Amino acid sequence: MRSMMKRVTCRALVVSLLALSFQTANAGMIGADKAAGPAPTDRGIVLSMLERGETVAQLRSYGVDPALARERVNAMTDQEVQAMASDMQAAPAGANAAAWWAVVIIAGLIWYFAYRK
Repeated sequence: MRSMMKRVTCRALVVSLLALSFQTANAGMIGADKAAGPAPTDRGIVLSMLERGETVAQLRSYGVDPALARERVNAMTDQEVQAMASDMQAAPAGANAAAWWAVVIIAGLIWYFAYRK
């Protein structure tokens, strides 16, 4: 009985790890000018984020005009822009921490119930 429970637990963990480990990625070719170009400035990083389609759509859903947001970034001091750029670079890119915590908790519960005395 105990070995059957271990086999079922191992199979469930293997299936869940295989099913949850696939993530999508986007790749594309870049030109030589971008590959060897100078490093972007902090203001350029923030402005380039405002150029992205997802950001524009999110700003519009909040009722903010993207042109006004770019004007606001241009009006910011260098310290404000540097703080915003460092926050943007340190933020996880699309990470869903809640999903990973759920996986860890479920795996912990499976382990607990499989090996309790």
